[in-house]
Amino acid sequence: MSYSARMQKNQLYSVLLAPRGRMRIADTGAQIAQMYLSPFDQLIGVVGEAGSGKSILIKGMFPGLELTNDDEGVNVRPLPLLDLDSSGFFEPHTYHLDIRFEMGFTQLHELATAIEEALKRGKRVIVEHFDLIYPVLKRNADLLIGVGEEIIVTRPSLFGPEPKDVTDIVFSSLKFRRMAHSAEDLVEYCLGRRNIYQYSHDDVRHGFVLSFAEEPDFDIAGLEAEVKSLIEADIPINYLDDTHILIGEIRHYCTGPRMHVKSTGEILHFRLHQSFLREHISGRYLLVGIIAVDTQDLADLNTLLL
Repeated sequence: MSYSARMQKNQLYSVLLAPRGRMRIADTGAQIAQMYLSPFDQLIGVVGEAGSGKSILIKGMFPGLELTNDDEGVNVRPLPLLDLDSSGFFEPHTYHLDIRFEMGFTQLHELATAIEEALKRGKRVIVEHFDLIYPVLKRNADLLIGVGEEIIVTRPSLFGPEPKDVTDIVFSSLKFRRMAHSAEDLVEYCLGRRNIYQYSHDDVRHGFVLSFAEEPDFDIAGLEAEVKSLIEADIPINYLDDTHILIGEIRHYCTGPRMHVKSTGEILHFRLHQSFLREHISGRYLLVGIIAVDTQDLADLNTLLL
């Protein structure tokens, strides 16, 4: 057992907030690789709904890895994992496959056999939608990662967790991340109408944070009312391209365009904290948006159970 695996052998699971936006989730992937990945981990399982950011997280964990699904409009054919002997001396060490995508081309038992053969040869295999292959593979991952509102990182043992345990959690929580991201973009849109564009983003459970270098000069209650009117109008939100969504007919810049509800009316219990919070370390001023919970205490946001 490797040093990092020994150090984590009593770890049940670790939880990180799942950020919105490609760069931020890729950075989180790099952090997970540094903190939790062992050089001797062979089978990496990733679970979560389509659009939750699994592929970008994997790219952050394994820079340069060629992903074989169509998230970027590229389909690698034939699947390298099914043709291990074709590369000879230049055979890769690490392989990727998306089970949900590959099920359209190959039977599950063939994919399981290919994974087992690669592992016997000392290869590493990263498997998206690992929960779909697990009943056939009958082997848990060395490192199992679930992506929902949070990112759950666990090193399963004989006592679990099973992939379905993690899948149930992240599938049920992703709706809150979609709501929070959509509400965040509505706030951005309304700030743009006030000619306010200079701020950065941060995350909190069941909400979002916008941080400003100086205390902003706008009415939070008025901003909240404007966003609520957009929510009540039940305006459709659609993917446009890799950096834009459509809010109705309005083109809006977004670095996570797949992470949205289908219409603004799906955002539940939106509100803004009615004062700017001063972050003591950085000195920045924080605007906090909250969705889907009924609490006046911001400290509750990271303790509320799903």
